[in-house]
Amino acid sequence: MKRFTIVAGARPNFMKIAPLIHQIQEKQREGEPFSFRLIHTGQHYDKNLSETFFEELNIPKPDANLQVGGGTQAEQTAGIMIGFEKELAEHPTDLVIVVGDVTSTMACSIVAKKANVKVAHIEAGIRSFDLTMPEEINRMVTDSITDYFFTTSEFANENLRKAGIEGHRIFFVGNIMIDSLVKNLERIEKASFFNDLQLDVRKYLVLTMHRPANVDNKENLQNYLDNITAFAKDFTVVFPIHPRTKPIVDAIGKAYPNLAIVEPQPYLKFIHLLKNASGVVTDSGGITEEATYLHIPCITLRENTERPETCTLGSNVLVGNDVDALKENIEKISNKNWKKVQVPELWDGATAKRIVEILSDLPL
Repeated sequence: MKRFTIVAGARPNFMKIAPLIHQIQEKQREGEPFSFRLIHTGQHYDKNLSETFFEELNIPKPDANLQVGGGTQAEQTAGIMIGFEKELAEHPTDLVIVVGDVTSTMACSIVAKKANVKVAHIEAGIRSFDLTMPEEINRMVTDSITDYFFTTSEFANENLRKAGIEGHRIFFVGNIMIDSLVKNLERIEKASFFNDLQLDVRKYLVLTMHRPANVDNKENLQNYLDNITAFAKDFTVVFPIHPRTKPIVDAIGKAYPNLAIVEPQPYLKFIHLLKNASGVVTDSGGITEEATYLHIPCITLRENTERPETCTLGSNVLVGNDVDALKENIEKISNKNWKKVQVPELWDGATAKRIVEILSDLPL
């Protein structure tokens, strides 16, 4: 019997673990000697950012919720490590599977390795080379102690090889988040506010912002909102607001006629919103992947990206805090003059199947 412990902690994790769990369950039905425990660290504790995903994505409720909640980076990391150490002591496993680059990914990897448990990292090897990003620290630390690396691109493979990782531990399997997107496209749901705001297909922009560098400074956030709403004057700008962003927007206290602030959206409703938009302005790495697959123009409010394939092949353009570039690219969306988009290799909806086939053969 191969025993897996699968860790999820934040919104993007759930879309990545869902296809993996479905494939493991399929193998179990075929008689494969697999068992798994699903651990929710509780890093995202807003209901719309966590709980609804289990129902929407048809995955079992967690076997344990560490309920770490909010706090500083250090407080969250410490809380996750303490809780996960107890989990592993009480429920031994052969392999801890972590996904993405959130605090939970790093914290649980460290605990596992100190307990002499092997670690597999799904979405390994991606790098922004920007050490001001907490996620970059999480990626680097996780990959420095990981045993098995499942990657989304040749860019990620090369980063790992440069770090001295042997080729037989690197598995190029594609993008598992696209698996969830492909599987659920026929199930997407229109949000209740869609009709209330009189939104028309391809007549609005989606805006998401949550990175500390963009939203923690009140003046900086206001400048973004001032410019985006001004340049997108021909659009309604729909802003599903992240819990960390809302208090700062409230403090700005400014009304924008074409800005519609809505609650964080469950997965199926957010994908409906994104799929039918003219474009998206974001600082989320995951949304650049979804937009690329959907061929939706994407403007990213960052100077760098750990997913360069979304720029070289996909629908993404980096503008950082360059106001002229922001204006130019919103005008391109308005004029329907976006670049040609290609979907990267192995972003095909079959990544989880490839991963589980590899897990079947690993010597655990």
